[in-house]
Amino acid sequence: MLRKLLFWLVLLPVVLVLALQLYFFAQIWWWVEHNPTSTSFMRQQLAVLREKNPNARLQFQWVDYERISGNLKRAIIASEDANFSGHEGIDWDALQKAYEKNSKRGKVVSGGSTITQQLAKNLFLSGERSYLRKGQEVVIAYMIEYWMDKERIFEIYLNVVEWGSGVFGAEAAARHYYGTSAARLSASQAARLAVMLPNPRYYDLHRDSGYLARRTGLILRRMGSAELP
Repeated sequence: MLRKLLFWLVLLPVVLVLALQLYFFAQIWWWVEHNPTSTSFMRQQLAVLREKNPNARLQFQWVDYERISGNLKRAIIASEDANFSGHEGIDWDALQKAYEKNSKRGKVVSGGSTITQQLAKNLFLSGERSYLRKGQEVVIAYMIEYWMDKERIFEIYLNVVEWGSGVFGAEAAARHYYGTSAARLSASQAARLAVMLPNPRYYDLHRDSGYLARRTGLILRRMGSAELP
């Protein structure tokens, strides 16, 4: 009896983990041809907003890849993942540097995530920083790269990434910050939006940040060499 109990105590978690991975795999396959209408991260943020305002809604509008400014695409690649077109979802050198930085700080302060990994987190996971979550993020990133080409990955990323308090996707960000469409973003506007991505809610409230201005100038200079998928 005890052996059977121990057997199931070991087997059940394994089955649950495998079932979860199968769900992720199937959902990503579905999104190859269908656009996500929400993500795990969007639902979490909406719940937070509705704690203060039960009627809160997200700013979100899907736009096709061709309707997003090339300036924004180049700016994000220059700022977030210069090797996006060349890697298979994971930049192991960046992960190693992040691990070394975290070891020195004694806590997780850097992730070293690629655009594909960021998309994995946004679609399925939380903003929690832990090595367990990072491991799941890596697995999902490989699933995404298996099913999708780089352009589709980037299209979904551009439409679901957070750009401020309740602001998700390039179209909502362009209208929230500049009163224009994602297709009409200038190079300087795009560079500024790209720099905001690591901490968008902070920069939504601190738009005059000196760091934001300096980093925007650097990304502007790098945009010309960014390789688009």
